[in-house]
Amino acid sequence: MTTLANLFSLKGRVAIVTGGSRGLGLQIARALGEYGASLALVARSRGDLDAAVAELAAEGIDAMAIAISLSDADAPGRVVDAVIERFGRIDILVNNAGNAWGAAAEDYPRDGWDKVFDLSVRGTFFLSQAVARRAFLPAGKGAILNVASIEGLLGHHPARLGTIAYNAAKGALVNMTRALAAEWGPKNIRVNALAPGFFPSKMTAATVDAHGREMIAQTPLGKLGGPHDLMGSALLLVSDAGGHMTGQILVVDGGTTII
Repeated sequence: MTTLANLFSLKGRVAIVTGGSRGLGLQIARALGEYGASLALVARSRGDLDAAVAELAAEGIDAMAIAISLSDADAPGRVVDAVIERFGRIDILVNNAGNAWGAAAEDYPRDGWDKVFDLSVRGTFFLSQAVARRAFLPAGKGAILNVASIEGLLGHHPARLGTIAYNAAKGALVNMTRALAAEWGPKNIRVNALAPGFFPSKMTAATVDAHGREMIAQTPLGKLGGPHDLMGSALLLVSDAGGHMTGQILVVDGGTTII
């Protein structure tokens, strides 16, 4: 008998979480691990990764660390090789790795633009492609979760430092999600995205410090996103509980985008 608990269970599955060593990525990784998935955390900093793996191990979650820059052309293949060597399979890919560069649009530097797009768009696609080729297509199934942002759905507040590349990259990620979902749906690969609102993180620290009160005032629930606020949404989209969902962009923003 299929039960709700079975639908949410990830027991026996393997998930890659990029940018999984801290912040939103670690929050998502913890949710997947708590429901039974083995994890491969991918990030650049070996120290942050080792700390995250140790933290998850203390909670009974099996995780490995892969220290690599996903902007490197050979990174997707190396990540897939490492995960298959360790776990023998890949069932879930969470594309959370991203970066930002702040500058006014009229002054925006080419290297800042390239840095953001190389990781958030190019790196995301080619890792998805590598995982699909090696794991999802041979298995006849798979789930991809892209972490976009409400900044990919809206313009940027003019009182804050411009982030044109970040906005454009997250917008690209939104439509990449839909395009891949349409193309890979017949092959039983589901592709969805989360679009978080204002969450404190290392990347957003300066903006939250300067504009946190305004952000809270813009949010009907009257608070920034917390350390558990993406967990349920992520679990839904990668588990069998969300098995009839693909190409969807699930906004988790406390209501910011409704006003």
